[in-house]
Amino acid sequence: MNCGLRLPPPPTSTTTFPKSPPRLRSSLGQERGSLQPYESRKRRGPFNRTLKVETRVLADAEGVMEVAANCSLRVKRPLLDPRFEGYKLSLEPLPCYQLELDSAVAEVKLRDDQYTLDHMRAFGMFNYLYCDSWNQDNIYFVDQLGRIMNLTVTLDTALGKPREVFRLPTDLAAYDNRLCASLHFTSSTWATLSDGTGRLYLIGTGERGNGTSEKWEIVFNEDLGDPFVILHSISIIKSEDHSVATILLRVEKEELDQKGSGFFVSLEWVTISKINKEIQKYEITERKVLRGKSVPHYAAIEPDGNGLMIASCHSFKFVHDEKQDEEIKDEKLTDNGKVEPLYYWQQTEEDLTITIHRSEDVSKEDVEVRFSPDHISIALKKQSCLEGKLYSSIDPESSTWIIKENKSLEVSLIKKDEGLTWPELVLGDERGEFVRDSAQCAAIAERLMHLTSEELNPDPDKGKPPCNAQELEECDIFFEESSSLCRFDGSTLKTTHVVNLGSNQYLFSALVDPKEMPCFCLRHDVDALLWQPHSSQQDEMWEHIATFNALGYVQASKRDKKFFACAPNYSYAALCECLRRVFIYRQPTAMSTVLYNRKEGRQVGQVAKQQVASLESNDPILGFQATNERLFVLTTKNLFLIKVNTDN
Repeated sequence: MNCGLRLPPPPTSTTTFPKSPPRLRSSLGQERGSLQPYESRKRRGPFNRTLKVETRVLADAEGVMEVAANCSLRVKRPLLDPRFEGYKLSLEPLPCYQLELDSAVAEVKLRDDQYTLDHMRAFGMFNYLYCDSWNQDNIYFVDQLGRIMNLTVTLDTALGKPREVFRLPTDLAAYDNRLCASLHFTSSTWATLSDGTGRLYLIGTGERGNGTSEKWEIVFNEDLGDPFVILHSISIIKSEDHSVATILLRVEKEELDQKGSGFFVSLEWVTISKINKEIQKYEITERKVLRGKSVPHYAAIEPDGNGLMIASCHSFKFVHDEKQDEEIKDEKLTDNGKVEPLYYWQQTEEDLTITIHRSEDVSKEDVEVRFSPDHISIALKKQSCLEGKLYSSIDPESSTWIIKENKSLEVSLIKKDEGLTWPELVLGDERGEFVRDSAQCAAIAERLMHLTSEELNPDPDKGKPPCNAQELEECDIFFEESSSLCRFDGSTLKTTHVVNLGSNQYLFSALVDPKEMPCFCLRHDVDALLWQPHSSQQDEMWEHIATFNALGYVQASKRDKKFFACAPNYSYAALCECLRRVFIYRQPTAMSTVLYNRKEGRQVGQVAKQQVASLESNDPILGFQATNERLFVLTTKNLFLIKVNTDN
């Protein structure tokens, strides 16, 4: 993302697509993207079909390997438009209203020691404008006086001045190393707030959107150390017990990092619970920390508080207490300094074999083994060796165990689903070691043989040559780092699901339903697809809910784009540049007049409009929010309202 101030050439009347060079193939013989015209190119993209994602093995920030369960992103074909022809520039004027602010926005510029790309993504590209999803067209921002200002829009032609709803107790000017203040609306009556100095506030807002009667009160506040920004928060009510969970982002210095940027990213999952119902007292009851090497594109807590979803270039891992980790590590170390597995396991297409070695003799009276279709429990001499939920189901009646040479216990489990490869034996158990036999290794090597060669491009004249990077456009270049979408379990702190996003560029996130997790938008070939996470549906955890035709292709040409947004009803998507210009891309709508396509000789029933708004300000754009009817754009000293939809 380029933050420069250079303006691209004025838009043309029609968004066009490239001409048709030969179809490209990668060096592995798999189709990538082609440079054909949009109509023929669109349906052939590899990600416009159902995207199946197999079991993935992830390396976390410290090099530890974790296994996640199978998952998939399923594209809904009815939401795709194979006959979409492009956007037509509309010269219809957009009503634009401007409000001058009494005090400038509390912008915090990057310091000299905040020089990495992660600092720019987390703090330099920060959105200073907040939208209340429970009350649309109700927006907030923080000014230099430490005031949280609110503007509620009921009539565009009679806009009032933003009014103060809360004032930060902290004198922001007294802190040199602070970050930008951040706000997140947890529910219709709660909000979390950070002043940028390291202090977290839980605010009882009451029913917002009531005009002058709105009053915010501090229910909880505590200094949590280094400054942070709030990414997401939710309100949880279980058995009349209320708690608030929030995700805090920090970019911290890593002194031992010699090869990287010298910084790491931490996400702190903080839970604030009500401990006294009579006097409404809240305290922090749980703090969990994840660590990674890049600022996440997306991070959100599930509505029930049982899990967390993160989309990022580098994987994250929960960090445990260092003293506890050292004790566990010392227990596992043997005399030669190597970690001794508690058990070994192997598998074939039909069964699994677990072997537990013991230095002392073992008799059948010492063995306690219990089978169930999804659970196993093994104990030797009344000490538990293995217990937990199995990765998949087994046939307990056919499973057996035997003692070999009075020194080892061998347990045989019969798979219920033959042919299924288990990435782990017991979910979340890392005390064992998987042993792959030589026959399995040889079979894998044989299956991959066709992907390797001792020569570089041995047959350049074949019918489908490898990919030629010189024929690719800039918007077709695959990113060097592929992102992944992971789901973490809140109790076990393990990765349970993962989707390798590959070259599906992450575009933006949007809150469509305040009762659900935020949606995220990915580029699939030339389109932009909106996905809604559903934590309660394990089989269909991510639902394709909307498509913005060709938006993935169009946005790649906007070199100075800064913020991206879409209407909660999917009627349009919009992006803004660092200065002045806002681009709006509407969904196709029926034509009121007859229009013909001269090339194909057919009548055009629908047209997708593109509109451009130019703001009367040279100040940088600091905030950008979209509702079903309006776009809000915040600059240093002004707030702009663009009326997008007038049907209502």
